Amino acid sequence: MTAQHDPAKTLIVGHWIDGAPLEPAGARCQDLVDPASGTRRGVVALADVSVVDEAVRSAAAAFPSWSSLPLSRRVPIMRRFRTALAEHTDELARIIAAEHGKMVDDAAGEIVRGLEVVDLACSAPTMLKGEYSDQVATGIDTYSLLQPVGVCAGITPFNFPAMVPLWMFPIAIACGNTFVLKPSERDPSASLLLARIAADAGLPPCVLNVLQGDEVAVNRLLDHPDVKAVSFVGSTAVACHVYERAAAAGKRVQALGGAKNHLVVLPDADIAQAADAVVSAAFGSAGQRCMAVSVVVAVGTAADRLVPEIRDRVAALRVGPASDPAAEMGPVITPQARDRVVSHIASGEAAGAVVVFDGRDTVVPGHDGGNFIGPTVLDGVRSGMDVYDTEVFGPLLGIVRVATLDDALELIAANAYGNGVSIFTRSGGAARRFVREVEAGMVGINVPIPVPVGFYSFGGWGDSLFGDTHVYGPEGFHFYTRSKVVTSRWTDETSGVDLAFPNG
Repeated sequence: MTAQHDPAKTLIVGHWIDGAPLEPAGARCQDLVDPASGTRRGVVALADVSVVDEAVRSAAAAFPSWSSLPLSRRVPIMRRFRTALAEHTDELARIIAAEHGKMVDDAAGEIVRGLEVVDLACSAPTMLKGEYSDQVATGIDTYSLLQPVGVCAGITPFNFPAMVPLWMFPIAIACGNTFVLKPSERDPSASLLLARIAADAGLPPCVLNVLQGDEVAVNRLLDHPDVKAVSFVGSTAVACHVYERAAAAGKRVQALGGAKNHLVVLPDADIAQAADAVVSAAFGSAGQRCMAVSVVVAVGTAADRLVPEIRDRVAALRVGPASDPAAEMGPVITPQARDRVVSHIASGEAAGAVVVFDGRDTVVPGHDGGNFIGPTVLDGVRSGMDVYDTEVFGPLLGIVRVATLDDALELIAANAYGNGVSIFTRSGGAARRFVREVEAGMVGINVPIPVPVGFYSFGGWGDSLFGDTHVYGPEGFHFYTRSKVVTSRWTDETSGVDLAFPNG
C-alpha cells in the first residue's frame, strides 16, 4: 500500500542524489514490512518524475569529468570501495536479512559474490584495452577505442538487494559511466549503504545516485533521453516491458527475466550427493533465487531412490526468522507471494501430482503474521501443468520422471525459459553431451546452481533474457562501452586526387 509520509511519525528510507541522502517532503511512500513478522518497519519514498529527473541530471552533469578521469585514478577508488565493502559485509547482511527475510549467512554470501564483480571492475585497465593494427594499407594504421556510453540505469530485484546492484554499477562506473540505481522498494536500505560506502571510498558525488520507487520511476528511466543504457533483473513480464520500452527509446538494454531451472539426475549419479544438492538449491532463500532449482528431472531408475532421500532432507529443515540462529529457511517476501505458492501447490495436486512433503501448514511460533510457508515437494509433475510451466519463485520443488537423457533434453528444450540447468552423473560422456545439447545459458555438472564466477558472464536463453548481452564478466564491459574504430594516416607525401575506391 502507499501513503503520504509524515516525517514526524515514522522512519523513511529515501534516495541518494548528489552524494547525499534525500528525503523529499510530502513524498508518496510505501510501507516497509518485516516479512518474518508482518509488522511495519517504516516507509520507503517512491520517486516521482521530478526526483527521477533530478537523479539523471546529477549523473549527466558528472559524466564529462568522470569519463575523462584517467583509469589510473578511477581504479584506486574501486579498490578502496572493494576493501570497504568487505569490511561492511556483516552490516549489509543484517540489513538484508531484516528486510528480505533470508538468513544472515545467506545474505553474507550474496555480498561475497558481488565482491567478485568488484574485483573484475578493478581490472578495467586490462578489460578496456583496444586493438591496434599497423600498416593495414600503405601508411595507414587502424585501431579501436572502448568509450563509456553515458548515464546508465540499473533496475534490480528484491531477492538480491546487494549482489545484483554489484553486478552492474561497479563495472559501469569503472568504464567511465555514471549510474542511477533503482532497487526494489521491498528491501531498499542495502542500496543506500552501498552508495555511502562508495562515497566514503572516494567516488565523486553524482557518479552513483540511488532512486527508491515503483513503476513511475522505472518508466521515467526507460523514457528519459539522457539515460543511454538500462540493465534489469526481474520477472519475464517486466523484463519484456523494460526491453521493449527502453529499446523503443533508443537505449541499449540488457533485461534478465524469469527461470525454470532444471536439475537432471541420471541413474548412475551419487544419489545422496544429488539429494543434498537438490534440497540446498531448491530451498535456500525460500526458493526466491533466479537460479534456484525448481524442477528435478529424474531419469529412469533414479527417481525411486532419489525421492525418499529428498523427502527425508526436507523434513529436517528448520523454518524460521533470520533472528533464529537455528533456522535454515526464512519467509517469502510478501503475503501475496505466499498465497501464490500455496495456489501452485493446490493446482499441481489437482492436476495429478503427488504431494511428497507439504509445507502449507507450517507454523513458526511467535510469528503468526509472517509470510512463512514450508518447503514443499511434488512428485509426478508434468509439462502442461501450471505448477511446471510457471515460475513459482518460492519453496516448491517439482519432480518430473522421464525415461532417458534424450527425454530430459527434449523437456528442457521445450520450456520457455533457458536460464540455468544442471546434471548429476558419473558419466563424462553423458555430461559432455548434456553441455553441448542442452538449451540454456548456464550449465552445471554435479553443481546445482551454476552461477558463473565474476570473470565469466551471467545470463540465460529464451524468455530468461531480452537483449543479447549478459551481465558482468567480459560482456559487462562490452555492454557499458561503445567501440570506436580509427583509421589513421600520417605522411608528408601528397597523393593527388583519386576517385577509385581505396584498395591498399
